[in-house]
Amino acid sequence: MKILLPIFLATVLGTTALAQENVHPAAIPGEPGQSFPLWSGEAPGALGKTDKDIPTLTPFFPTPDSATGAAMVICPGGGYAGLAAHEGEGYAHWLAGQGITCFVLKYRLGSAGYRYPVELEDGARAIRLVRARAKEWKLDPTRIGIIGSSAGGHLASMVMTHFDSGNSNATDVIDRESSRPDVAVLCYPVITMGKFTHQGSKNNLLGENPPQALVEETSSEMQVRKDSPPCFIWSTSDDSVVPIENSLEFAEALRKARVPFEVHVYEHGPHGQGLGTRDYNPQKWLPWAAECSRWLKAHGFMMKFGNNATREQ
Repeated sequence: MKILLPIFLATVLGTTALAQENVHPAAIPGEPGQSFPLWSGEAPGALGKTDKDIPTLTPFFPTPDSATGAAMVICPGGGYAGLAAHEGEGYAHWLAGQGITCFVLKYRLGSAGYRYPVELEDGARAIRLVRARAKEWKLDPTRIGIIGSSAGGHLASMVMTHFDSGNSNATDVIDRESSRPDVAVLCYPVITMGKFTHQGSKNNLLGENPPQALVEETSSEMQVRKDSPPCFIWSTSDDSVVPIENSLEFAEALRKARVPFEVHVYEHGPHGQGLGTRDYNPQKWLPWAAECSRWLKAHGFMMKFGNNATREQ
């Protein structure tokens, strides 16, 4: 563990398809394309047919000459009550500017009456869908990651610990794909539904007084697997909304399972700060963005998609 002043930095390293016309590449690189639903029909467990009942992805495309072939599914935070745009579209602009194709996930929320496992089903479906359509979008199906903030970080952590290899006999070709992300990035994440949880997120996800078995099933520090993907985590020590124990306990669980990870704890910073700016100005981005970009590069997400590409060590 290293201490760097004025920032405290802890770094630990462990080694039925949708119709094509529903997706239109962005007219301006980095700007959103047309959103499309995760399921071609009614989503499983839907409570209605309005916008809040239809989970979607919104693609953000890099310029063709900069595209690396890697992709990230983005899960905005919002306490399972809303979706924070700066943790969705904001991250998409940042990553698309580095050649990564992005898909901002609009997942169903507790504020609309949805409880676990619906949110996890939406997150897993997003990974499967991007992987199923990788060839169409000129993506590498082995470089599809997930990034989430706050409650979106909890969703991302569930996707990276509750994945499966897909159902090879499924009628829906998307369901044949693995839901395992190849990397995960968690920004000041909610992780546990136990002692150090964010109570609002817990209530929206599980309802009042959930059974202990459900609390444990959705506490990601208790669900880490040896085949969980590499993970980058960051938070601030004075976060007054989501206790830092969420990040630290998850990092410890990853260490015990020998899952490669890197964790950064900065001394100061409010919860929900995202990139630190709402105008997409790279000169104003917080230090974690550069550290995360370096980490993604080390894990092959910045390399060009091709048979001769090699991953940096």
